Amino acid sequence: MITDEHRRSQTFSWVDPAEVLKTTSTMSGLDAMRALANGELPPPPIAALMQFSPVLVETGKVVFECEPSEAHYNPIGMVHGGLVCTLLDTVLGCAAHTTLPAGTGYTSIDINVSYQRPVHSHSGPLTATGAVVKNGSRVIFTEGSVVDNTGRVVATGTSSLLVIAGK
Repeated sequence: MITDEHRRSQTFSWVDPAEVLKTTSTMSGLDAMRALANGELPPPPIAALMQFSPVLVETGKVVFECEPSEAHYNPIGMVHGGLVCTLLDTVLGCAAHTTLPAGTGYTSIDINVSYQRPVHSHSGPLTATGAVVKNGSRVIFTEGSVVDNTGRVVATGTSSLLVIAGK
């Protein structure tokens, strides 16, 4: 029987994303991502919730780290694949974002993720890299991977992203 002594909790806080958008909407994607990585802008709520943050930002490439925990576990005793998919979706989108001018946005058209090994709370930090494969004015193609703390690939992914001018 599970009792209260087995319960754990986690709390997080975030800044109103609408307030951050007022600042980032006037910045190029590269400048916005650099400001986020440098701590000049607060992280978006999803990053606080999922425990990931940017560690490298270049034109067409980003690297994020994520610290998986028991809070990310599924019923079969490992980190839910949704965490890794969300991490990949983030780096794939942010890599595309670094190529966009101010006032231009994007949205995912698709994402394809291939899981290669399980992730546990002791697998971290996870390092996710996303890179632009083909830039475009309408669609951007990206690819990426996630590795565990031993450098083993746990998942790879690709995405195509729709460019939205004048957001």
